[in-house]
Amino acid sequence: MIQGTGSHVGKSLLVAGLCRTLARRGLAVAPFKPQNMSNNAAVAVDGGEIGRAQTLQARAACRDPSVHMNPVLLKPEAEAGAQVVVQGRVEGRVTAAEYFAGKADLLPRVMDSFAKVAATAEIVLVEGAGSPAETNLRAGDIANMGFAAAAEVPVVLAADIDRGGVIAALVGTHAVLAPDDTARIRGFVINKFRGDAGLFDTALADIAGRTGWRSYGVVPWFAEAHLLPAEDTLGLGGSESGGGLRIAVPRLPRIANFDDLDPLRAEPGVDVVVVESGEPVPADTDLVLLPGSKSTVDDLNVLRAEGWDVDIAAHHRRGGTVLGLCAGYQMLGRTVSDPLSGSADGLGLLDVTTVMEPDKTTRSVTGRCLSLDASFAGYEIHMGATDGPDCVRPFARIDGRDDGAVSADGRVMGTYVHGLFASDELRAALLGWFGRETSDLRFEAMVDATLDRLADHLEATLDIDGLLDLARG
Repeated sequence: MIQGTGSHVGKSLLVAGLCRTLARRGLAVAPFKPQNMSNNAAVAVDGGEIGRAQTLQARAACRDPSVHMNPVLLKPEAEAGAQVVVQGRVEGRVTAAEYFAGKADLLPRVMDSFAKVAATAEIVLVEGAGSPAETNLRAGDIANMGFAAAAEVPVVLAADIDRGGVIAALVGTHAVLAPDDTARIRGFVINKFRGDAGLFDTALADIAGRTGWRSYGVVPWFAEAHLLPAEDTLGLGGSESGGGLRIAVPRLPRIANFDDLDPLRAEPGVDVVVVESGEPVPADTDLVLLPGSKSTVDDLNVLRAEGWDVDIAAHHRRGGTVLGLCAGYQMLGRTVSDPLSGSADGLGLLDVTTVMEPDKTTRSVTGRCLSLDASFAGYEIHMGATDGPDCVRPFARIDGRDDGAVSADGRVMGTYVHGLFASDELRAALLGWFGRETSDLRFEAMVDATLDRLADHLEATLDIDGLLDLARG
């Protein structure tokens, strides 16, 4: 199990790289994360939803993603509450206090999923969440040491040297853990190192002397990490190549499935501008893209409070194009009615209305975009149904049914499909629609090639044989 001294130390990337490393050695390897908190989800092969990071890790392991690889997924909807997804299906909404009080009850189902994953693999690489040093969360824990104890798995602790204080982070974790938990940690990995790793040898000895843990290696900074899907909004940034198709994306507080932007950011002929709070939508924007959201009504209210609704309306009046994905599609309509969040007026750029429903749609899809005349593969994760006059001009035809809507002038489009731009044909059609040249980017092949280079990176810097010996006991 790879745990961390904190969030964002690189646990997900390390597990993905190790999955590809061991798969290339001929081992049947599988990823597992007991509990994840992320609005960046994906549809597993068995129909439910899991964290996007576990989908990438499954891909790295050369296997299909399963809901059992991430049995508990928390999708934040507000500052103190989240939707709870268990083994791929929504089981309700809880406050942080309610979840803390009842999370131990989820351990049997977590262990059931772990057993199912373990039955298919020679080795399971488990990813922790946050840090085990958060001792206030230890009671009833299912994400870190609580799971490690129940599953009887050894732990390696990952620490991020780039943020500073790495010695204190490791030694401090050792100091605050209970003795039984400390004993489960067998070693550590220093991640994101820049410069001459040899200069850190004395620090490794210092950490080992203070903790009794051994080092499994110092991993240099992996510069290509931005080419892989990020799990949280810390990885949400723009891309500026200059002179390309300019796409503006308002950063909404509850943005979801923002990895929709990854293929666009990787495209050399596209400039993605993430519009931050307090900034206007740039006047030279070609396309405004409204992304998914975990709370459509709340983010629609934020969009208005920021004045982005005025900017988007002005962009459309100037002849600009607007595309809404999932919740972004819902926001483009006349009204959104949600029994939990209330109702709100939409932007009114599409003549459609949305009513939220209790059941969630989660499915992988293939289809053809009628607006751009291009095929695609993607997935749906949404609650709610959208209908209205503009639906007579569907955005796409999917598995024999219509999806989405297009305005009468053809410059406002909405769809419930995520993952569209990973399809090279559709991305090329989008560029062509704006009169821009296409590139030779093959996005899915690029992701696989990056995973291979990540595996090479870890093979050169980590004691892989030592980690295998540890896993084998």
